[in-house]
Amino acid sequence: MLELNIEQKKFLLNLARESIKAKLESCSLEIEKPEDELYERKLGAFVTLHKFGQLRGCIGQVIPQMSLFDTIVEMAKAAAFGDPRFPNIQTDEVDNIDIEISILSELVRVNDIDEIKVGRDGLLIRKGMYSGLLLPQVATEQNWDKHTFLDHTCLKAGLTPGSWQDPQSELYRFTAEIFSEKEIKNN
Repeated sequence: MLELNIEQKKFLLNLARESIKAKLESCSLEIEKPEDELYERKLGAFVTLHKFGQLRGCIGQVIPQMSLFDTIVEMAKAAAFGDPRFPNIQTDEVDNIDIEISILSELVRVNDIDEIKVGRDGLLIRKGMYSGLLLPQVATEQNWDKHTFLDHTCLKAGLTPGSWQDPQSELYRFTAEIFSEKEIKNN
């Protein structure tokens, strides 16, 4: 599992915040990338925004397509301005937004649900043209057991609960390095 140090976490959280601010101000992002191979690695990641403890946006990339640096820039902007569940972030909200980043491991096909550990694993289900993903922290935050987590992953995909049992469904698990501004401030 990937383990970032405090400086790397602070840099990525600041990068996400500054990406949102630059988009709001219609200016270019002025952050220099440190000399650290981590930022060049192709890794999947999600950026989650909370406002007063409530979800305010969450967008990510499961399959790595660009460097972690570029992924965080793009996912921060997408979470703030492209999550169809929420209106775009406004300038007067930025100071009240807490940013959380989840850097994903590679997907591992689940052959037996006993492989899944609630609190450690996130889930991705695919069936035909439907797919849905829930991050590891969702099950913990909602106090779900394994079957409830599986069923909610199906619902997220637009499938009926229990669809994870269908032989045509593909189920994957992954882990994530999860950190937030709130956590960093409290340390």
